[in-house]
Amino acid sequence: MHDRGSTGGAVSAAQTPQPVTAAENRRRWQAVGVGLVAAFMTLLDVSIVNVAVPSIDRALHASSSDLQWILSGYALTFGLALVPAGRFGDARGRRNAFVFGIALFTVTSALAGLATSPTWLVIARLLQGAAAGVVNPQVIGLIQQLFRGPERARPFGLLGATIGISTAVGPLLGGLLIAIGGEEHGWRWVFFVNVPVGVLAVILGWRLLPGRPSGQAGWHRLDPVGVLLLGVGVVLVLLPLVQEQQWQTPWKWALIPVGLAVLVAFGLWERGYARHHQPLFDLRLFSFQSYTLGSILALVYFGGFTAIFFIFTLFLQMGLGYSALVAGLAITPFALGSAAAAVLGGRIVNRFGRPLVAIGLLTVVVGLAATVIALHLFPDAPTPWVTAGPLLVAGIGSGLVIAPNQTITLSEVPVGQAGSGAGMLQTGQRIGAAAGIAAVGSLFFSTLADSRGDWTNAFEQSLMLATGIIALALITALIDIWRSHNHKT
Repeated sequence: MHDRGSTGGAVSAAQTPQPVTAAENRRRWQAVGVGLVAAFMTLLDVSIVNVAVPSIDRALHASSSDLQWILSGYALTFGLALVPAGRFGDARGRRNAFVFGIALFTVTSALAGLATSPTWLVIARLLQGAAAGVVNPQVIGLIQQLFRGPERARPFGLLGATIGISTAVGPLLGGLLIAIGGEEHGWRWVFFVNVPVGVLAVILGWRLLPGRPSGQAGWHRLDPVGVLLLGVGVVLVLLPLVQEQQWQTPWKWALIPVGLAVLVAFGLWERGYARHHQPLFDLRLFSFQSYTLGSILALVYFGGFTAIFFIFTLFLQMGLGYSALVAGLAITPFALGSAAAAVLGGRIVNRFGRPLVAIGLLTVVVGLAATVIALHLFPDAPTPWVTAGPLLVAGIGSGLVIAPNQTITLSEVPVGQAGSGAGMLQTGQRIGAAAGIAAVGSLFFSTLADSRGDWTNAFEQSLMLATGIIALALITALIDIWRSHNHKT
């Protein structure tokens, strides 16, 4: 493996696509379509439950700790399953892993909707998150397997649009379902809506996704020690982040350096294991500048990106008294801008490379800063109207970040390692998201307490922190551009 600058085209000449027949092209797009639907469904459940929390609280009489686990337990097990599931798909076939993951996600969604106690719902959400973690690396690995070279830009653009829409539209769809189902039982439909879609995805996934390539060995050791070390390390890093509001003791932060030490041990183990076996994750992927800097950029960006929706929903519903439906509608401009720009970004990333990502990050920063300014200039106007324009701008920027960065980051990852490479990339995103929500949420609640209930001030301060985190991702992109420019000269 070798190092290559990542600011130009996202693919190398060696990956020039071979012609495919019309029938093969139609079938591979059908397979990707099934994968995108599954990705949308699993990523939607990261945010859709936020607006259902008040209804769940009233229906199940859940404690604050229960509610926190209902929200964060999904993200925890999601992140835990990504890399092992990606490696499993690489080794045993992505169709098998995909169908298993979607089937488990469908069953656990039904169990969550049928919950009669907080404990029941927490367990269902933990299993549901693990199932989502099984599914998502297969979707990215599938794109890597079915498409080559510049062809990957379009499906990755659609995947980026799926990520952006699912994250931003979750509160809106949740609000609609609660409005239709009623305050008492509407929250159950937040989970039941997954069932018919999941059943269809299982059937179509088995029919349309390719099986294991004929030349691929039927059995690989899946590195159980590596799985254990990575799992323990990720849990120790994520636990204090997702439980930041519930665990008041400062000793919780001691788990993070312990978790990082375990992850270092994982890296050392993988390096030794790779001498004789196929490792859970091949550390040589980090010798690619495109993969290393793209992974760092994604981790940092998701730290700011995901936190925005968390604090905005709190601000609108709890602070200003808007309904769940209106709160969801207020975020829609971001979702629409992100979807449109992601499709465009996927098409043009091969032409512009990492500078396109930098332009997107700058646009996000400008849009979020404009949101704060707009709230200052029009304090008495309806907040959803005031923030619509700036959030649309930020959404357009976000669409130029997620899909193009994913295309560039995975451009040099071999197809046989696409699942584990994508799994590690997404694990970083989940850790970044958890850290961002913990940091931005902590500032939000502390400012709220210090200002004696000034929700607008709390939102503005925490939004500026989220904007600052995204600015760090912009700096990462600029460093990549600068290094590649110096490498060429």
